Amino acid sequence: MKDIKIEDRLIFALDVPEVEQAKDLVNQLDDSVTFYKIGMELLMTGQYFELMDWLIAKDKKVFVDLKFFDVPETVGRTIARLSQTGATFATIHGNQGLMEKAAENKGDLKILAVTALTSLDRGDLDDLGFDCDVQDLVISRAKRAFEAGCDGVVSSGLEVPFLREYVDNKLIAVTPGIRPVANDDDQKRVVD
Repeated sequence: MKDIKIEDRLIFALDVPEVEQAKDLVNQLDDSVTFYKIGMELLMTGQYFELMDWLIAKDKKVFVDLKFFDVPETVGRTIARLSQTGATFATIHGNQGLMEKAAENKGDLKILAVTALTSLDRGDLDDLGFDCDVQDLVISRAKRAFEAGCDGVVSSGLEVPFLREYVDNKLIAVTPGIRPVANDDDQKRVVD
């Protein structure tokens, strides 16, 4: 995987319902965290981009975790506009056309392809019509993400060793849901 500065290896998820709560967390963490993920819940506050600007003004890096999934042209135009905001990372779903259009329009923005949501297991893949196990899907999508020009992937920590073995080491691997204690939420593929 790409060489990443030690201070940028932890991305703190601002998974809270209100912008003021997010700002309070950032202020409490102060200089101990330099990189923050903001996702869909904060988007719905109507203050998402104001929060992004606030973080960037505080010299923080921003990971836009909205998992874009639409027709390739729309995703490409969205990524082109997002690349002008100062965000560092953005997520898209790992479909070939989306990855190619996002990579074409990314500018300095780093594109992370979601290989398989960590809430999915083999049974879910069967329900979705995939005839493979999760690991095979993750490796296949990661290879295609690299070929399409994406900078990295989002995957469970369970798959990272396989990504390092089967996919170019230049690909960034971001592992979501790292928590200090076990949690019985919707994440199915976790490292204990």
